[in-house]
Amino acid sequence: MNELENLFRKFTGEKLLSKEELSASGSNRRYFRIESKKTSIIGVEGTSAEENKAFITMSKHFYSKGLPVPQVLAQTDDGLFYIQEDLGDTLLFDYVAEGRKTGVFCEPEKEMLRKTMRLLPAVQVKGAENFDFSVCYPQPEFNERSILWDLNYFKYCFLKSTGLEFQENRLEDDFKKLSDILLRSHTNTFMYRDFQSRNVMIKDESPYFIDFQGGRCGPLYYDVASFLWQAKANYSEELRSELLQEYLNALKLLVPVNEDDFREQLKHYVLFRTLQVLGAYGFRGYFEKKPHFLQSIPFALYNLRIILHNDIAGYPYLLDVLRIMTELRQFREVSVLKPLMVKIYSFSFKKGIPHDDSGNGGGFVFDCRAVNNPGKYERYAHFNGLDESVIQFLEEDGEILAFLDNAYHLVDASVKRYKDRGFTNLMVGFGCTGGQHRSVYSAQKMAEHISEKFGVEVQLIHREQNKEQIFASKAI
Repeated sequence: MNELENLFRKFTGEKLLSKEELSASGSNRRYFRIESKKTSIIGVEGTSAEENKAFITMSKHFYSKGLPVPQVLAQTDDGLFYIQEDLGDTLLFDYVAEGRKTGVFCEPEKEMLRKTMRLLPAVQVKGAENFDFSVCYPQPEFNERSILWDLNYFKYCFLKSTGLEFQENRLEDDFKKLSDILLRSHTNTFMYRDFQSRNVMIKDESPYFIDFQGGRCGPLYYDVASFLWQAKANYSEELRSELLQEYLNALKLLVPVNEDDFREQLKHYVLFRTLQVLGAYGFRGYFEKKPHFLQSIPFALYNLRIILHNDIAGYPYLLDVLRIMTELRQFREVSVLKPLMVKIYSFSFKKGIPHDDSGNGGGFVFDCRAVNNPGKYERYAHFNGLDESVIQFLEEDGEILAFLDNAYHLVDASVKRYKDRGFTNLMVGFGCTGGQHRSVYSAQKMAEHISEKFGVEVQLIHREQNKEQIFASKAI
């Protein structure tokens, strides 16, 4: 690692204080944050001088055109090490994390996705102007050979690992048909090839594009398909459509566009990109035993099922094989994670604790009977914990406020962890003697608190009053 330290010292003239290796996801490249008292940069060690040369050449070219990429600062003579601008730690993938988990994106998340899609055409079109694609690694353009490489990557690394029997000659025939369709519209534009939210950094509320070393001359559709149908993106059809329109509007400012033709061709690229991704997940997951990629397979298959329901034709045997594959038992039993739903009950202990119909058996039951009971006073007998007079009694007495503060701390911790771990159901019950005053007040307050703080769906059930209320999932 002395090479990176030497590059840092030569470039900055400063004493190095720390060097920390950063996560590199599926890449064989190694990334380091190198810091002095005044300066922070990113150092990169690559295993291929040709790949490094491709990235460095692209980055310098894009930067010279004012495109949002990291500036390369220096490199070693052998091309295996280089240093570049430090864009911070925020990936777009993490910036929109809450939206990805719930499927409901807040306005700041949506706007950052819009900004990203508006910038993509500039990289594809302006980035290709006067660029020498011969430097690209491992090849300069998207062509039949690269398409068949990726389709066979899917066949050998994913499809065959499922155990599904198929006629290889018929599958290869349809691979050729798909390739012909993909190549029917050629453009001399830059194809990023792995354009997805993990390869976009956010700095000063603006997107910057990174890790485009596999880029080459190729069609516009591929990057759009890669981003909008990223396996774990969890975009709704409505949001996908909005982002696609943002992209098309920005693209029209640079080149002529027939929207209908673009959307039709895009369908085939979405299928192709999904198969390529499954091949990568199969290789990285099944063969290299990397759990992140195995965990992503259900999401890619979910996208594939949707694609197969759309109006797409031209390679019937391939489509039949894919339909059978997505319905294999091992894939039917693994579903895409659903957002967390919290079910909150008020009830009377005399009538028993509510049944957990989710089947998970997890959550909390809080006993409100130690709290001062307004029900012992005749004037409150015909009211419940939703009525103002009861609310005033409980809050002025104060015991229930301290009780709920403790309950909030416990439930908040579980909601946060359940969301992080992808759990789908949490049950919380508040019981008292008659299920009328204290439990009703507490359940109502807990539902409002969870909905406001976490934005997850909350189903509130006041069992003894036969009342239900839904707090819809929302982004906050």
